[in-house]
Amino acid sequence: MERADPRSRRDTYGSRINRAHSPALAYAVPWITIILASLLPMLPIASAAPVVPPIGLMVLVSWRLVRPGLLPVWAGFVFGAIDDLFSGQPFGSGILLWSLAMIAIEAVEIRFPWRSFVQDWLIAGLITTVYILAAALLSGAIPGIPLLGALVPQILLSLLVYPIIARMVSTLDRFRLLRIRILA
Repeated sequence: MERADPRSRRDTYGSRINRAHSPALAYAVPWITIILASLLPMLPIASAAPVVPPIGLMVLVSWRLVRPGLLPVWAGFVFGAIDDLFSGQPFGSGILLWSLAMIAIEAVEIRFPWRSFVQDWLIAGLITTVYILAAALLSGAIPGIPLLGALVPQILLSLLVYPIIARMVSTLDRFRLLRIRILA
């Protein structure tokens, strides 16, 4: 009587054995999603005041908070330069502010290595609010109550949209770590 080859049998863990992560997906997905998110506010939306949140920065912050250590600190410089090219802000403002955001997240990561989602939401909300206010001042806007009144809807929308962006980033992270079959 012949015995069946044990490798031909599928057990409950057989689909996870002999698989590896795709290096292309693992490295490219965060970079591509942040660049595409920086280009997203270029969609034609007509409004009298800024309403669209800085989605590129929010995706960068989400990747950094969801997967600490995935992006190097100097990535803020690169993404800030790309955002400056497409956002209409003075060149260098995104480089400065995105780099400062990455440094701030790194400092928080060192101080509080274990955090909850609420703490991440507060960190992202604070970084986004400071970014919006600083970007408005760096663009030449006159500080005052009218400026603050114009920016409040954008800040509130940014705070409300962050959980959705963080959820999308965590889904993209699972896609990034998708295992492919290794032919052996």
